[in-house]
Amino acid sequence: MNILVTVFFRDFLGLSLYIDTVFNAAIAFAAGLVPGLVVAVLSWFIPCLYYNHFNFYVLCSIAEVLLICALKPAALAISQNDPKEKIISSYTSIAAKLMLLYIVCAVTISVLGGIINYVSDVFLEVHLRYYSVEDTFKHGLIMNNLPVLAVNILSRIQVNIVDRFIVIFGGYIISRGLVKLLR
Repeated sequence: MNILVTVFFRDFLGLSLYIDTVFNAAIAFAAGLVPGLVVAVLSWFIPCLYYNHFNFYVLCSIAEVLLICALKPAALAISQNDPKEKIISSYTSIAAKLMLLYIVCAVTISVLGGIINYVSDVFLEVHLRYYSVEDTFKHGLIMNNLPVLAVNILSRIQVNIVDRFIVIFGGYIISRGLVKLLR
């Protein structure tokens, strides 16, 4: 499903975002750490076979699942008889926790992805075979004589601000549907 969502966003909507972890997030929210990690690793297995090389960006998926499991909001504990204020407060609390998780994930994935890109290019001499959306931002940053590591990290922030929002909030919404479906 992660791959299908990525293809849909990229090929049909024309949005080059890293949405390939939305179901990792959904499973981590719904089922916890181990199932989330299994989905995260398996989601990278098919592309590794297709491109015939190991992709270190699986570490970003693993980090995101770890963050989700550490910072995810607790399940709603409300009933139909609860006062309206308690219900609103519960939903507000969940939204605030998801917003914190979103910000932490956007920063963490930007830093980790930038480090992976830097190490891959500079030390492992493994260069991407395709154009990534952050490459657009890299040119401007390089022209300002920023260090390559900083360029790799900063170029991802704009993209991750958008896609982590979709992944965290979308993953949470999907997880609620999965929990109801499996009951």
